[in-house]
Amino acid sequence: MKYAAIDIGTNSMRLLISEYKDGKFLKRDKFINTTRIGKNVDNEGVISKDAIEKNIDALCKFYNQAKESDCKDIYIIGTSALRDSKNKNEFVKEAKDKLDANVDIIDGDMEANMGFMGVLSGMEDKKEDILVIDIGGGSTEFIVGNEEGIKFCKSENVGAVRMSEKFLKKDPIDEVQYQQMKDYIHETISNTLNIINEFDIKKIIGIGGTITTLASMHLKLEEYDMQKTHNLNLDIVDLKRQIDLLMPLSKEEKRNIIGLQPKRADIISAGFAILEIILNNFYIDSLYVSEYDNLEGLIYFNYTK
Repeated sequence: MKYAAIDIGTNSMRLLISEYKDGKFLKRDKFINTTRIGKNVDNEGVISKDAIEKNIDALCKFYNQAKESDCKDIYIIGTSALRDSKNKNEFVKEAKDKLDANVDIIDGDMEANMGFMGVLSGMEDKKEDILVIDIGGGSTEFIVGNEEGIKFCKSENVGAVRMSEKFLKKDPIDEVQYQQMKDYIHETISNTLNIINEFDIKKIIGIGGTITTLASMHLKLEEYDMQKTHNLNLDIVDLKRQIDLLMPLSKEEKRNIIGLQPKRADIISAGFAILEIILNNFYIDSLYVSEYDNLEGLIYFNYTK
């Protein structure tokens, strides 16, 4: 039986179409559209008319694609930008009117839970404690746990789009503004990082666009391939190398880097800064990439209701 999951994120909208049987995902296909629904939401508090129109159009295309693929059920969630916007109900109503589809705007804890369960579905060894980090456009989720359940989860309002809009005003990036951003990120998430340090974490696993972009740049992928990036191990040396590469470049120059999606060029430095601060906090200075994330988690949660 096929199922579909759609995630309306701050930076991009994603679709998963997959068979799901006996707790396993089979023949997974993922699609992405950089729709940037969260543009200026942090500053203005609302989703712009243009962003609503663009994202409703993208949602219609994904929804119809899922229907044409004979998916039994189609689940749709909205995350950071939608939950933070004052006019979220306008978007939800328009989706209902045009598609007769329900958009479920989930809180940070539920987003973390879905991401964690998605990651577990792609793992073999699930007994030891792991830390899952999901760096999105508007927020970053931290989840600690194992196959027996989640021990700690927290969503922090630091994301690649939100931090870029708040601090990185110049092109190329100004080093003073970049440091101000890093100071703000560290101050915002330091308490969460201290709590996580109390756990006996054996492995760090990363999901989301920032981490998969780092993997793609590391492998120099002309065309993204989740078979090649899944379970890839990246260390902080890899990350710092890419940070140093990006710093002096303009947005236009970044768009020419192999492995970096052009539409992510303006926010990737902020995403990498968040990741660097996180990794610097732990004795484990590397992470594994997971291509199983909150999309798989969304299907899992609905299937097991």
